[in-house]
Amino acid sequence: MHYPAIDPIILAIGPLAVRWYGLAYVAAFAVSWWLGNRRADRDGSGWTTDDVSDVVFYVAVGAVLGGRVGYMLFYQVDALLLNPLSLFKIWEGGMSFHGGLLGTILAILLFGLRTKRSLFQVSDFVAPLVPIGLGFGRLGNFVNTELPGRVTDSMFGLIYPCDALRGVSQMCLGQWEAFARHPSSLYQAFSEGLLLFAIVWFVASKPRRSGVVSGTFLMAYGLLRFCTEYFREPDSHLGFIAFNWLTMGQLLSLPMVIVGILIVIVVTVKQRA
Repeated sequence: MHYPAIDPIILAIGPLAVRWYGLAYVAAFAVSWWLGNRRADRDGSGWTTDDVSDVVFYVAVGAVLGGRVGYMLFYQVDALLLNPLSLFKIWEGGMSFHGGLLGTILAILLFGLRTKRSLFQVSDFVAPLVPIGLGFGRLGNFVNTELPGRVTDSMFGLIYPCDALRGVSQMCLGQWEAFARHPSSLYQAFSEGLLLFAIVWFVASKPRRSGVVSGTFLMAYGLLRFCTEYFREPDSHLGFIAFNWLTMGQLLSLPMVIVGILIVIVVTVKQRA
């Protein structure tokens, strides 16, 4: 089956264009706001609708800025050095979750300082709101024909257009590649979106020790991302980082898993002490 030809532009009026990728981010923050209000409505949540709107705004700014800066630093540092203005071409795609996470943590710290809340008080509230947004982002990657997967003969494979493979293969000539690849963006939309949401929302559905929800999010995302990276083709200019199989995405996910496990262990031990 060939990769579906989806125009990344929904509507264009002169130089202004509405793109599916941008709409995915709008949908992500809208759903996060709605889910946040649901959590705020719970008895004893300590959160108001104004708090939810403010924290979603903080996180949105931190995630977008951190995601773009992280992508250029982790995956496209050569292009950034050649053309620093490429940092601002968000409409072309290219966002790093790990950079977005760092930006989000900074945003949470700033919000916590302003509202006199601890890091975990804010992050435990925010963590369950994030996965569905990540899923929307991966769907935006799919529309942009980003994140091509590794070669496969499975029934899930898609034949990619050569234009989508410039960053991973220089051997594709003509319009379509000769073989199929895993649609890794869809795999990650499912795992980082629906599956991660189910895990974190379930953990957050009952009162937990401060930090458990955040630790679970870090641990679960890191493990899921580590696994789905096996289906994603590394960028040709990066290749495998180590051992001829470890990718940049896996390398950046390992600290998340370790930190998440440590957070859950430490707060659980403190609770029993």
